[in-house]
Amino acid sequence: MYQVNAKAVFGPEDNFQTTRIERRELQNDDVLIEIKYAGICHSDIHTVRGEWGEVAYPLVPGHEIAGIVSAVGSSVKKYQVGDRVGVGCMVDSCGECQHCKEGEEQYCEGPHGHTGTYAAIDKYGHYTQGGYASHIVVTEAFVVRIPESIPLEKAAPLLCAGITTYSPLNHWHAAGKNVAVVGLGGLGHMAVKIASAMEANVTVLSQTLSKKEDGLNFGAHAYYATSDSETFSQLKNSFDLIINTVSAVLDYDSYLNLLKLDGTLVNVGAPADTASLHISRLISARRSFAGSAIGSIKETQEMLDFCGEHQIMPEIELISADKIDEAYERVLRSDVRYRFVIDTKTI
Repeated sequence: MYQVNAKAVFGPEDNFQTTRIERRELQNDDVLIEIKYAGICHSDIHTVRGEWGEVAYPLVPGHEIAGIVSAVGSSVKKYQVGDRVGVGCMVDSCGECQHCKEGEEQYCEGPHGHTGTYAAIDKYGHYTQGGYASHIVVTEAFVVRIPESIPLEKAAPLLCAGITTYSPLNHWHAAGKNVAVVGLGGLGHMAVKIASAMEANVTVLSQTLSKKEDGLNFGAHAYYATSDSETFSQLKNSFDLIINTVSAVLDYDSYLNLLKLDGTLVNVGAPADTASLHISRLISARRSFAGSAIGSIKETQEMLDFCGEHQIMPEIELISADKIDEAYERVLRSDVRYRFVIDTKTI
């Protein structure tokens, strides 16, 4: 086993502490990665604080991982020492169900679904620990290559925020369509950049106009405040696709009314509370209310290559590991533009 440095919490209300965790010895198909940067996702906060169910402590979160290959197992063919690589929200899946065979591992129907990068039990019976650490061991099939044109610190958030927004934009064929993005945070700003590069006509729907200049600079054609009731009457029947990145329950009926005939509202934010809507809003214009979870490994690589080609990168604030607790509080206050990234050499 490898002993590596990490930042962990030992309870749902605890601050982060420096600790040592174990990584498994390399199996034949494993890759040892020296983590250089790890992004902070809102999902990390939900999980750490037990808001999505019970977790085992100590817990090392982090599923936006960018680093350098340090060693490879004997049967690894795709990577070699020194390669620039990333790891996202999953590190394995059953590989046998229909979804896995079709290359949609994120929807794995195995006994436990796909194996999360942290807070999950892997096939060896180990509790997975994430990217707020110096190193990680991952099976080759769940490692992706980072293009040379993307700095590693900028690549890290793409492994969650990038693929989470790219996947629905790709699946619902955003190119050339009228697309609205709800929320301009870590996910939302990536949705705007990616949709714009896909040549969609992009509108941001945010609670206020405080980030309007940013949204337009990221590629949006228009920007509206949802706190203004006139927005919903003015934009009725306007959009082919709405990507909702907000993790709070919304008045979904109002947003569904913004869709054209055959339009789709896709949720990538995951509110903890139960939501409601009137089915008549769907029936009246053959609209769809959908969800989307991250993306497959194949699609994640496609996303990275797309971002490398179009020079799409997140806006980040690089922090040292002793600032994680402060960063969490700032995320909860929406006081970040637009993604915190931990420099893991400071752990």
